Amino acid sequence: MNPVELSIFSSRIEAVCDEMGAVLRNAAFSPNIRDRLDFSCAVFDQQGELCAQAAHIPVHLGSMAFAMRGIVAQLAWQAGDMVILNNPYLGGTHLPDVTIIAPLFISDKLTAFVVNRAHHADIGAETPGSMPVSTTLHEEGQIIDPVHLMQNGSLNQDLLNNLTDNTRNPEESQGDFAAQISANRTGLTRLQALITKQTLPGFLAGLEALNSYAEQLAVSALRSIPDGKYQFQDWMDNDGQGNENIPIRVSLTVNNGKVKADFTGSAPQVSGNINAPLSVAAAAVYYVFRCLMPSYTPACAGTFRPISLHAPEGTLLNARYPAAVAAGNVETSTRVVDVVMGALAKALPQRIPAASHGSMNNIAMGGETTTGHWDYYETIGGGMGAGAQYDGLSGVQTHMTNTLNTPIEVLESRFPLRINRYQLRHGSGGDGLHKGGDGLIREFEFLSPTTVTLLTERRSHKPWGIAGGAPGQAGQNHLNDEQLPGKTCRQLKPGQRLTIKTPGGGGFGTPVQNLKDG
Repeated sequence: MNPVELSIFSSRIEAVCDEMGAVLRNAAFSPNIRDRLDFSCAVFDQQGELCAQAAHIPVHLGSMAFAMRGIVAQLAWQAGDMVILNNPYLGGTHLPDVTIIAPLFISDKLTAFVVNRAHHADIGAETPGSMPVSTTLHEEGQIIDPVHLMQNGSLNQDLLNNLTDNTRNPEESQGDFAAQISANRTGLTRLQALITKQTLPGFLAGLEALNSYAEQLAVSALRSIPDGKYQFQDWMDNDGQGNENIPIRVSLTVNNGKVKADFTGSAPQVSGNINAPLSVAAAAVYYVFRCLMPSYTPACAGTFRPISLHAPEGTLLNARYPAAVAAGNVETSTRVVDVVMGALAKALPQRIPAASHGSMNNIAMGGETTTGHWDYYETIGGGMGAGAQYDGLSGVQTHMTNTLNTPIEVLESRFPLRINRYQLRHGSGGDGLHKGGDGLIREFEFLSPTTVTLLTERRSHKPWGIAGGAPGQAGQNHLNDEQLPGKTCRQLKPGQRLTIKTPGGGGFGTPVQNLKDG
């Protein structure tokens, strides 16, 4: 293919992923998928190598790219199949993220896969929102090992009923699973049309060319990092079970366009739920280096070939079953980004920004009303770290998440909640030549008895500044006038108010006033 043809080929596969996402969003029942867009879609080749992905959730997409090859190899595939899974130790991330995989056969030959992953606010955990302060995977909800949800085009209704009957709102769960199935069906139809037009040999040749091109771009970008070894350490606040100041360490070895991230020296796995499977750590590493590449670099397997990682088994970033992992996907992945960026800042001091707010600020809730049970989950944005040429953005999601907020109108019309405040947390960004972005303040008032779970970070370890910039302010959680820990579960009464103040981003460079004073 010439460059123009290759670009069109890549865009067409990406368009398949985009259309899958549009179908999933429009067909979903839950605000978590429909409004917050907590889902991801991708296309893989017959061996489980990434071909394309939509610009959805980095932690979903990177972990799928890392784990799909193993999932594909362990199953026998036939036309009309769809396989469902969420087991973090068999290719998932955490239990609420449910993945559905569908193979595409062309002329009876396994040719490709379409995949989507969506976060279900209720996957059957003991606490509403299915993000508990847990100590084992079995407390976090239903564990779905890879199993056929569809075979030969027929839905396994008994399996689906069993999954949804173990949630608090089976009808909504059925709707979300149906949306995921519909998204895959759309992906199969569109991908088949693309391959038929391209011809199968032409499609496979195009993938080979695309991966080769992506690898060349990746190696070229990584060669801009001076060869050497770069180290950094940061900490998780706690695991919610009494363990505090939990270290994550990385040593980056850069050699002629290839990079290895070694997390030896990071904490052993802990009793709380901030552990992560290796696929989640890989997603964070892939994300950071993808940010150093040109924007037109295709999102395919070739992009990540020059990047490898190692984390000893039984540690925080390569936990052993059945370690709890609910917050590993959302909080620990974010800290891995901070650690890798901190190491890279030593090699590329003018290209790497200060730490962003460093937490997805997770809040899960639910309860009973006269109309039935309700579950809700959301993440809350914060301040972005400043860079050498810019101030950080305020009130945004950063790095490993890419979701929206749920509109206040949706929250208040669907759930017994009132949002009293939703505003920027002015002054929470770190000072500097360029200032870190400000965090957010979101205050919930509860109109009926509600169980609330918080899984938040950067409440004691502030987002660091860089090149003389000040750190961002740490986050705070308040129940009325009581300050809450970063990870907690509470039973709230009508009229009580929960206020989440998210961290600001770190500043970049010595503040101008300090330079003048000097």
